[in-house]
Amino acid sequence: MDLNEEIARLKRERNAVVLAHNYCRGEVQDAADFTGDSLELARRATQVEADVIVFCGVYFMAETAKILNPGRKVLVPDPSAGCPMADMITAAQLRELKAKHPGAKAVCYVNSTAEVKAECDICVTSGNAEKVMRAFAPDEEILFVPDRHLGSHIAGLLGRSYTLWPGYCPTHQIVTAKAVADARAAHPGAPVLVHPECAADVRAAADHALSTGGMCRFARESAAPEIVVGTETGILHRLRKENPDKAFYPVSDRAVCPNMKKNTLQNLCESLREMRVEVEVPAETADRARRAIEAMLAVA
Repeated sequence: MDLNEEIARLKRERNAVVLAHNYCRGEVQDAADFTGDSLELARRATQVEADVIVFCGVYFMAETAKILNPGRKVLVPDPSAGCPMADMITAAQLRELKAKHPGAKAVCYVNSTAEVKAECDICVTSGNAEKVMRAFAPDEEILFVPDRHLGSHIAGLLGRSYTLWPGYCPTHQIVTAKAVADARAAHPGAPVLVHPECAADVRAAADHALSTGGMCRFARESAAPEIVVGTETGILHRLRKENPDKAFYPVSDRAVCPNMKKNTLQNLCESLREMRVEVEVPAETADRARRAIEAMLAVA
């Protein structure tokens, strides 16, 4: 029995569902029951009826699934698949920042730990940040953590000023404005899409700054035969699979997240076979973090 067959068998036996992020390896995406971006996966996690969720992504995503499903078993194939951006702020650092800005609303990108979410009023994803942030009154002070690039992108769209934590995604730092210019020269006429986690000069050089879910929608709806994509290269698998009549090119083929790639068919199969590694979030932290996540889902 090959790995795909064993995974399918184990999913039936365990009454398990596999969720995978768009940045995972193509073969892992193909083995998943649902593939999406952070917003899509958060929404799907609220709709799960299986007994077991296996989350192929990075650890904070599995934490979010556990927070939204406290009575279900949530597994991760590799618990060392972390997120450098999420690790750039701690709950203690956020409490210190809040103490310096009494009365301010704390907003966290979903790419953050459960402990940081628990200190926030609301979460956002790259796919819903603009809509969520429009819900704040114009005179409300906003603390936006941990990604300075997404925060500055939304602040610019809304004509606002936020206090930004200086976090960033190392993988998206690889995507540069020069790389965008080079990609335009190599593929003249092709629209260039980049992720909001890219730096401001990269976003300015592109045609659109979109979440990976937004990129998938754009690709479906666009008449362009070629599209250049500036984000983690795992998304190219889904784009090509869903749009076989179109060509997709990376702004940089070096934009690879080593943590996302820790999810493999082998450790996915082992996770189901051995029912490990289980994700746990302390009840008090989970309760407080759930409020921030559910506040987000209620808006967008």
